[in-house]
Amino acid sequence: MRQSGSWMTIWDDRILEILNDDEDGIGKVSNLSKQDNIHVQQPQVSRRCKKLSERGLLRAIGDGVYVITDEGEAYLEGKYDAEKDRYINGGGSSSDEEESDGAASGPSING
Repeated sequence: MRQSGSWMTIWDDRILEILNDDEDGIGKVSNLSKQDNIHVQQPQVSRRCKKLSERGLLRAIGDGVYVITDEGEAYLEGKYDAEKDRYINGGGSSSDEEESDGAASGPSING
């Protein structure tokens, strides 16, 4: 189950899924906004990609092009907590990956 951040929207998951499905994990904002499962305009997609980049789930390459990061892929696999910005159960390289406070995870945008 994905551990979304309180800062995330449903479009963030769609953007990450599209980039993850791409062979290179790379996408341009103008192309992302034309996808059938993205129902917002290009400026909104651009803002969401920027936010995902700020939070480490995407990396900006330039000219509106983004690539999914290891953290972005781990988030989609349910191995990264986007709210706490850390890997879950040692699933990655975050310095606090082994920490566990036993608290219930935050709200999920996927139900």
